[in-house]
Amino acid sequence: MNRTHRGRTKYIKFAMYAVVVVLINMVGMTLFFRLDLTRHQIYSLSPISKQVVATLTEPLTVKVFFSRDLPAPYNSNELYLRDLLNEYAQQNPRYFKVDHYNVGGDTGGDGDRALTHQQIARDYGIQPVQIQIVERDELKFRQAYMGLVMIHGDIVERIPTIGTIDGLEYQLTTNIQKLNHKVSALLALDEPIKATLLLSSNLYKIAPLIGIQELERYPDKIRAVIDGMGAKTYGRLAFEALDPSRDPAAAARAAQTSLNPLRWDSMPERGITADEGFAGLLLQYKDKVHEIPLLRVVRLPLFGDQYQVTEVDQIEALVNTHMERLIEINDALGYLADYGTMPLGGGPLGAQGDALNNFNTLLNRTYDIAPVYLSEAPIPDGLQTLVIARPTEIFSDYDLFQIDQALMRGTNLAIFMDAFEQQQPRQQPFMAQQMPEYVPLDTGLEKLLAHYGVRLKRALVMDEKCYRQRMPQQQGGGEQPLYFAPVIENARITKELDYLKNIKELITLEISPLALDTDRIAAQNLTAHQLFASSDRSWEMRDRIMLNPLFIQPPASNSEMASQPLAYLLKGAFSSYFKDKPMPEKPAEASEGETDPTNPDPAGNATPGAPTPPADRPAIATEAAFREEGAPSRLFIIGSSKMITDQLLDDTGQHPNSMFILNMIDALNGREAVAAMRSKEQRHNPLNPTSAAVKTTIKALNVVGLPILVVLLGLLVWWQRHMRKKRIQILFQA
Repeated sequence: MNRTHRGRTKYIKFAMYAVVVVLINMVGMTLFFRLDLTRHQIYSLSPISKQVVATLTEPLTVKVFFSRDLPAPYNSNELYLRDLLNEYAQQNPRYFKVDHYNVGGDTGGDGDRALTHQQIARDYGIQPVQIQIVERDELKFRQAYMGLVMIHGDIVERIPTIGTIDGLEYQLTTNIQKLNHKVSALLALDEPIKATLLLSSNLYKIAPLIGIQELERYPDKIRAVIDGMGAKTYGRLAFEALDPSRDPAAAARAAQTSLNPLRWDSMPERGITADEGFAGLLLQYKDKVHEIPLLRVVRLPLFGDQYQVTEVDQIEALVNTHMERLIEINDALGYLADYGTMPLGGGPLGAQGDALNNFNTLLNRTYDIAPVYLSEAPIPDGLQTLVIARPTEIFSDYDLFQIDQALMRGTNLAIFMDAFEQQQPRQQPFMAQQMPEYVPLDTGLEKLLAHYGVRLKRALVMDEKCYRQRMPQQQGGGEQPLYFAPVIENARITKELDYLKNIKELITLEISPLALDTDRIAAQNLTAHQLFASSDRSWEMRDRIMLNPLFIQPPASNSEMASQPLAYLLKGAFSSYFKDKPMPEKPAEASEGETDPTNPDPAGNATPGAPTPPADRPAIATEAAFREEGAPSRLFIIGSSKMITDQLLDDTGQHPNSMFILNMIDALNGREAVAAMRSKEQRHNPLNPTSAAVKTTIKALNVVGLPILVVLLGLLVWWQRHMRKKRIQILFQA
């Protein structure tokens, strides 16, 4: 009877447990939560992403085109994307919609529907990409769709290829922001944007001779593209085609642009006379014009010059990009373009290492870069940040006054300065073995910075914790330490700022140390953040600079080694350098052509009969003329312009150096939350450096400690069994 009762009780308990499990699952279908246990919450939305989605007031639809049954790692990318988009949708289910399209896969599916969805993807500009897979021990290639489009009203933003999840949340959030801004900006335009095609009809005859076919049909195709963008731009885009070879007004307009004409000699046998022609697209809104060259020349070895015309399917993307810059959808970022600063984008004939192509590309994704020519006009009011990269010419006091007053008005400064200018020796300028000379550089900007509380030292930092170059076998192999390229370890990067917490390592090059004047900082009530510093095994190279790694050796005495601060961020209300000083006058050469209304003679001679100002005229001054105390602003300074060159920045923005520079620019523009979101997915996590003693201890524990631990555990088990036997013996003896 008891056995039957126990059996029934067992089944009743099992049934109750099963009912409880079913009920818990039913509750979980409606009441559930996600727990992200990753250190930096990389699988959860950042606060800025939640805020951006929550501000949507019109429907935004995301159409995802991902091939099915993709191999690793692409299949995990799709799963991550699904989860991430679901997170967005939960923040604003009313206006954020997600549609997933089946574009086919290896395991079949609805073939006709998949083909239809593939055509939809192509219509949105999502093209298949070729991926490499290993199947049955064979290397194969497969065409796959891995992209999405975001539609807000009639405006479309696309991410054509999602090959990695790195930075995916950043891309989605910034695109949502852009769509919101773009709709508002287009609706606010009080006149249309003019898209003018400048295409010389005399190019039609020579086009087949240079490998370009059906050029005469090009204007109609461009018109169709622009007309097709009408709904997407709310009717704010108007098209016209001009022929500079037949219309003198069009020819004059083409000559005023920077479009390079194509010139050719006469060929009587083909009925062609010597002439020139233009091919370009102009986007104009009021007085602002952006030029899009449509004809380019590519020089190939052995094949010579190859002429190419921009494909029609690329026109819409080009027009969209330039239109966004034209109507200032993105925030404006000032860049000092004169006084010998580094040209943005570099040049085809310049040294590739010192080019700013990647820096320019990364900034253009988020900002509209506005060149500032200080020698021609003052720094514009309302500019949030001004970048000054390696000025080499001397600033006059009037120029320094303009920079000082911009900071006083609240314009933030990002300064990349060099303590030395690299010059080729005069004796043998073309000898490859001649090392360049490093001449101290003094532009006058140094005294301005010294007043604010930071000074650039006349030295370069060498560091034993540096980048090590692998040497070829012809030179003996091994590694060559480049002491002038210090590697900044995680412990030397500040964690006070949220947007720098996840950056674990940086590489610097030819960088100078900075010195902070704590008294001046305190007098102005400024806050100074040391962003990063060199290691304790670093030293300064002064006076004669020689960067040949074969001739650089660490100092014999450890007393010369110490950590050096390399970058600072100063925040607060700065005090003007020109406080209690006479206001500087504009140099005469800068004011050439200007006349005093009371003295029209530019030579300064009084004009007979000209009215003179009354002696009792009161002095007139305005608050905007001179500010002794500034509005809250920020000053970022680093002692190396190499930090923004192509040598240290990548064009994807995923390298820690790129993230550091972009995060600092974002922080200066009040986008700290966006900067923190960008770097939270930083995958570069080097191990923390350990001493030799710690390494030896860990090795000893692994070699000797583990066997000893196993022996001790065995003895413990043996002792427990022995004690159990004794207890049993005592029990039965009793």
